[in-house]
Amino acid sequence: MEKMWAGRFEKALDKQADDFNSSIHFDKKMYKEDIKGSLSHALMLSSCNIISESEYQKIAEGLNSILDDLNSGALAFDMDAEDIHMFVEAELTKRIGDTGKRLHTARSRNDQVALDLRLYMRAQVNNIISLLKELIGAVKDKAEENQDAIMPGYTHLQRAQPITFAQHLLAYCMMLIRDVTRLEDALKRMNYSPLGSCALAGTTYPTNRDMVAKDLGFDGVCMNSIDGVSDRDYCIELESAFALIMMHLSRFSEEIILWSSWEFKFVELDDSYTTGSSIMPQKKNPDMAELVRGKTGRVYGDLMATLTTLKGLPLAYNKDMQEDKEAIFDACETVIKCLEVFIPMIKTMAPIKENMYAAATKGFINATDLADYLTKKGMPFRSAYKIVGTIVSECIKKNITLDQMSLDDYKKHSDIFESDLYTEISLETCISKRISKGSTGYESVKEQIQYVTELLKQ
Repeated sequence: MEKMWAGRFEKALDKQADDFNSSIHFDKKMYKEDIKGSLSHALMLSSCNIISESEYQKIAEGLNSILDDLNSGALAFDMDAEDIHMFVEAELTKRIGDTGKRLHTARSRNDQVALDLRLYMRAQVNNIISLLKELIGAVKDKAEENQDAIMPGYTHLQRAQPITFAQHLLAYCMMLIRDVTRLEDALKRMNYSPLGSCALAGTTYPTNRDMVAKDLGFDGVCMNSIDGVSDRDYCIELESAFALIMMHLSRFSEEIILWSSWEFKFVELDDSYTTGSSIMPQKKNPDMAELVRGKTGRVYGDLMATLTTLKGLPLAYNKDMQEDKEAIFDACETVIKCLEVFIPMIKTMAPIKENMYAAATKGFINATDLADYLTKKGMPFRSAYKIVGTIVSECIKKNITLDQMSLDDYKKHSDIFESDLYTEISLETCISKRISKGSTGYESVKEQIQYVTELLKQ
C-alpha cells in the first residue's frame, strides 16, 4: 500500500522500519470510533460548504459500508496499512474514488487519533463503571445476607476486635464506590473534542468544531489546538484510576485467598472459580483471586509506561505518543476481565459462619470491651487498660479465655468487677454496643447497607 505521505520521499520505507512504525495491529480496535468521527467530520465539512452535499453523501455511504463489512467480517484489516486511519481512508477511496480523498480536509491524523482514543476510552470506561456497580451490588448483597456473622477483625494481621462479616465486606463497597466516582470525574475532564486541532496549529478552513463535538456527545472542544493533539492526561488519569481499582481488587483477593485456606476456612469458593492440582488430589486453589492479585502489577506497569513515555516530550505531537495505546488498552482490558470474573466469584462465595465465630472467641478480641466495662464504672481508661492487660497475661498462662475466668479471680484485680461483666464481654454484646456511625454495630451496618443501596439506585 502506498503511503499517504509518500510524495515527499524518493525511497520507500524499509520493510522492517515500516513494521516497527505501524500501529494497525493494535489501533484497529478503534475502527468504529474512527469511522464515527469521520462521519461527523464529513457532515461538518458539508454543513460549512467545504465539500458538497453530494460528496458528503458518497463519503457517508462509503464509510457506513466499510463499517458494515468490518462488523460482519466481510472486510479484513489490511495489516500493511500504517494505522487504522490510513486503512479506512484507503478503503474509502478504493470504494468511492477521489471523493474519498476529500474526507481528510481540515484535519490531521494527530487530532484524528486523539479523537478516536477519547471516544474509545469513553465507551470502555462507561462499561467499567457498570461492572463496578454490579460488583458493589454483589458485595452489598453478600453483606446483607450475613449481617449476623461475627468474625475477628484484624490489625497487623493479628486478631483485634470482634466485627461482623457484613461490615468487613461493606468496607470494600466504600472503596469501589470511590473507584466509580474517580472514573466519573475523569470522564468529565476528558469529554472534550480535539478534532479540528489538525496537526497542531488549527486550520484555515471555516470549520465548525462545536458542531462535531456536539454530534459526538462531547461537552465542548479542546480550547488550545496544541494541547488538543498532545494531551494524554486522561490516559494517565484513567490508568491511575484503573491501578486503584486493581489495588482494591487485589486486597480483596488477598483476603479471599486467606479466608479460603484451611488455616482460616471462613469462606468456601465455588468450584467454578477454583482449580485443582496436577499431583495433589485434595487441593482446591483460589486461582481466580490469585490471578487478579497478580494482574495488578501489570496495570501498575501500564501506568508507569505512559508516565515515562510522556515525561520528556516537547509539544506538540510526537511519534512516542503511539505508545500510549497498548498501555491504556491493556490496562482497560485487564480491569474488565478481572471484574468479569470477580463478580460471579463473589456471588457464589459461601461464608462459613461457625468458623468465623470460633475464631472470634480466641485471641482476647473482647479485651477492649472489658477495659470499657471498667471505665464506664469510673476507672480511668489507662488504669483499666493496665488491669486488663494483666488479666490477659494471666489467662494466657492458664490457657483460658476472658469469659472462662472466674469472678473471684477477676475481683483479685479490682472490686469493680461484678457478674454482669460476662454479658458485657460476650461477642454479641461487643457488636451491638458499637453504636457510632460507620461502626460494626448491627444498626450501623444496616445503615451502611441502605447507604450503598441508595447510591446504586442513583
